[in-house]
Amino acid sequence: MVLQVVGAGVGRTGTLSLKAGLEQLTGSPCYHMLEVFGHPEHVGLWRDAAEGKRVDWASMLDGYGATSDFPACLFWPEILEANPGAVVVLSTRRDSQAWWESASQTIFAIDGEHAPPEMAEWFEMWRAVATARFTPDWTDRDAAIAAYDRHNAAVRASAPPHRLVDWQAGDGWKPLCEALGVPVPDDPFPHLNTREEFPKVDTDTSLSDALEEFNQSGRRASKGTG
Repeated sequence: MVLQVVGAGVGRTGTLSLKAGLEQLTGSPCYHMLEVFGHPEHVGLWRDAAEGKRVDWASMLDGYGATSDFPACLFWPEILEANPGAVVVLSTRRDSQAWWESASQTIFAIDGEHAPPEMAEWFEMWRAVATARFTPDWTDRDAAIAAYDRHNAAVRASAPPHRLVDWQAGDGWKPLCEALGVPVPDDPFPHLNTREEFPKVDTDTSLSDALEEFNQSGRRASKGTG
């Protein structure tokens, strides 16, 4: 299956909502960081990518119609090269500070030393890809914001203009549907995984418990109660 959408926006820019929306529009799964937990065999492939080794993107992303979130967003040029007809969606927040406030209290608050043991290899993968493609100092405000701004600027400067959708969650369905050439759904655009709903991940949390919290958040939001 060829990807229809390459998500270039980093985590905490509405990427889980985007995943749900793109799955509805494309009728296919969207590869998000959550997929890595479901495919532990991919952890080594992402580390290979971080180290500049060749990755067979077509094989790795076979069966998916789109990508969203870390780590795929950091390799969007390579993924786009393997899927040259795809739309590039750059998801962002209203400003860098809003993004940092969300990221620092959620995804960047996961401490490798205090994470569940089964997340150790995942965390080392994240350290490798962040260091190679984002910043090694993702818990430092200034370094993280600089990396966020630099990443977004690079996408806007190098993605094919006619296939780039500069998108925020509040934009909803319309820009995505126009780019994909599909009708706008009647139902509201999904809004998932708010800061308050993000699960706490530490040594007292199992990976399965954390993933179940994500899934419950999604189910609540899809019913309009989240």
